[in-house]
Amino acid sequence: MKVAPVLSALRRRPNVAQTLIHTGQHYDVNMSDVFFQQLGIPVPDWNLAVGSGSHAQQTAEIMVRLEPIVAKRRPDIVLVYGDVNSTLATVLVCAKLGVRAAHIEAGLRSFDRSMPEEINRLVTDQLADLLFTPSRDGNENLGREGIPPEKVFLVGNVMIDSLVRLLPAARKTRAGDLTDRYALVTLHRPANVDDNSKLKGILESLLEVSKDLAVIFPAHPRTRKRIDDFGLNAGKLRLLNPCPYVEFLGLQSRATVVITDSGGIQEETTYLGVPCLTIRENTERPVTVTLGTNVLVGRDPEKLRVELAKILSGQAKKGTIPPLWDGNAGDRIADILT
Repeated sequence: MKVAPVLSALRRRPNVAQTLIHTGQHYDVNMSDVFFQQLGIPVPDWNLAVGSGSHAQQTAEIMVRLEPIVAKRRPDIVLVYGDVNSTLATVLVCAKLGVRAAHIEAGLRSFDRSMPEEINRLVTDQLADLLFTPSRDGNENLGREGIPPEKVFLVGNVMIDSLVRLLPAARKTRAGDLTDRYALVTLHRPANVDDNSKLKGILESLLEVSKDLAVIFPAHPRTRKRIDDFGLNAGKLRLLNPCPYVEFLGLQSRATVVITDSGGIQEETTYLGVPCLTIRENTERPVTVTLGTNVLVGRDPEKLRVELAKILSGQAKKGTIPPLWDGNAGDRIADILT
């Protein structure tokens, strides 16, 4: 969702040659291949096919497989996205080879170093040559960390570019026999799903939610495995396989509430004006709380219950769309790069 708008915008610029590398960190068909198809992303020039592994294994393997490609091609600049291990591995390779790198979605901070993604964000932003931020707080964070302001560009949110483009198609999709009112759930963060007692508590809270709303739960492979491994009761929760992007966006757009631990979904619900309850103690996307529809409920079942009651009684938090979340971030990035 982040690559597609920039790839498309640069394709429209004269004399720009692009090479697309898929690390293979995300490799499930519904989590990767279908996204390429729906977003109109061409077949990658390279697929490193790294697959799963520990953070160290995955990061190291990406570096080993990526380094000879970058060394041979010597691009003018390498674009990295988000905060996954691929992002960190790539910017490390570029820094060692003396190749310029640009970080798209820079400056986001949860201020929680127990999150692997926070480490990736901090290191990536120190090493990148250009930093493209989605919101003003990103610029402020980078300034506090000593990043020279001439490296930093506020461009808006590339994920919203993809949402704006595909929302009409998403609204035409239907996922089975859904009721008019439902809660849409996603869970995947290790802090929530890798601990038996924490995951059990979250599932019990969701079972409480299911007394008032149908609960639609497209389960990330990690989450589904943990539910099975721990022998937990999913009860009346409607567990689905991971959804392709367009179908999931359709589910979000019609949901009464979205309950999640995903950063990107906090952003999408803010744009859509759909109430979002985030099962985390913090967020690297605070603009979704200060301006958007997002409320942090942590893993407190009582807070989840109270916030859900507000939504069901018509008192959901009213949000606004943050500045520059207008579907044109990809073009702004392309203008700066060219």
